[in-house]
Amino acid sequence: MSSNEIVQRTGNNSMRWAWRIGRLAGVDVFVHATFLVLIGWVVLGSWFGGAGLGPALAAAGFMLLLFGCVVLHELGHALAARQFGIQTRDITLLPIGGVARLERIPESPRQELWVALAGPAVNLVIAIGLFLWMGISTSGALSELSLSSGSLTGRLLAANVSLVLFNLLPAFPTDGGRVLRALLALKLEYTRAIQIAATIGQAVSAGAAGPA
Repeated sequence: MSSNEIVQRTGNNSMRWAWRIGRLAGVDVFVHATFLVLIGWVVLGSWFGGAGLGPALAAAGFMLLLFGCVVLHELGHALAARQFGIQTRDITLLPIGGVARLERIPESPRQELWVALAGPAVNLVIAIGLFLWMGISTSGALSELSLSSGSLTGRLLAANVSLVLFNLLPAFPTDGGRVLRALLALKLEYTRAIQIAATIGQAVSAGAAGPA
């Protein structure tokens, strides 16, 4: 699951079938209809799979907590961008993750670097907090972390670590692709930096996909 895509936007949220569910730090948060379909699919899949209503609702609850972490990830981008005078129009939740819509792209490679890193940094902080909590509680064994089994705390910890690692892959549209582009642009002409980052991103994507 891709946790985010930073998109430049010059108007209000115009994505069809998206509804406003709240406002965080001055940023409107929207949820797309397809996200609600995902939650319904999780509940029905667990229920009709024989797990029962209780486990089905627990699975949906985990998904909601996970996407809460995604919202915080996007808010990290938004607050970092705000430090450079860039406002965020809105955040939209989709089944594939979140989209933070910035008024404009950062003006310098250093700004882009910090804005791109801010999202994964939020997930890293969440993961560290959950790790410390598990270390002082009986909520699960640190050696048995899994996305699909174990305690709720352990599953959320594994999910946030996965979000950090996935988003730092140097391939667009992940944050890692933007980090790579920004680092290259510190030393190279911007167009050249984009070309090199795109080439590396394609190679990483091809490698992740594996042999045809």
